Amino acid sequence: SGFVSLFNGKDMSNWDLKLRNGDAEMAKQVYSVDKGVIHVFKNFPDSFGMVKDKSATHGLFYTKKKYDRFILKFEYKWGKKIYNNFHQFQYDAGCYYHVFDDKIWPDGIEYQVRYNHVTNTNHTGDFWASNTLFQWYTDTTKNQFLPLEKGGVAVAKKRGEHRCSDVKYNAVNGKWNQCEIIVMGNKYAIHKLNGQIVNYATELSVGEGIIGFQSETAEVFYRNIFIKEFQEDVPAEKFMR
Repeated sequence: SGFVSLFNGKDMSNWDLKLRNGDAEMAKQVYSVDKGVIHVFKNFPDSFGMVKDKSATHGLFYTKKKYDRFILKFEYKWGKKIYNNFHQFQYDAGCYYHVFDDKIWPDGIEYQVRYNHVTNTNHTGDFWASNTLFQWYTDTTKNQFLPLEKGGVAVAKKRGEHRCSDVKYNAVNGKWNQCEIIVMGNKYAIHKLNGQIVNYATELSVGEGIIGFQSETAEVFYRNIFIKEFQEDVPAEKFMR
């Protein structure tokens, strides 16, 4: 109970659309709605931007308000078309939260949505710290998230990628993945994928911001975007079971 939809299922009127090239009309083409689903790059031919203007359609669709304590749920799946810098980052998109500068790319924290088809590696659930810092816990071999109670070690705070733990996921098979982000201001953030906790961080350097969903290297679909807000902190232990 308590969840509300961030997507009206009809159009993008309750989102702020933004592309790297600043073209507001093109942004309306990048983010379209098809049968109750947000379809990124529906209106573009395959490989658009891979020869010239390689980052013109990099962007996000943002919420119009800031959030601090919340559970955010959404689903995504990959399409077949590829774009922009696909050869560098493969199937890549994401959900940014606690965004305090909505430039492209923004400053905030990212729940990475990514699949490396070359190595058959899932990156969905990774943290990407963009001009942010937090305390993170990892194993000593794979450099992936590992809880403290299972032998994880706290590492020096850094920007950039923080790998998630392994979990079953849907790659480019036409099936949906279920994602969940649980955040309590600057206290902690939990990333879940298909019902499993795959990443966790504490002591976030930022405690609120807008939320945005990304367009980058491939056709992607988003649906069932729901959020539940909290007025006070809820202990992480409640969600770690």
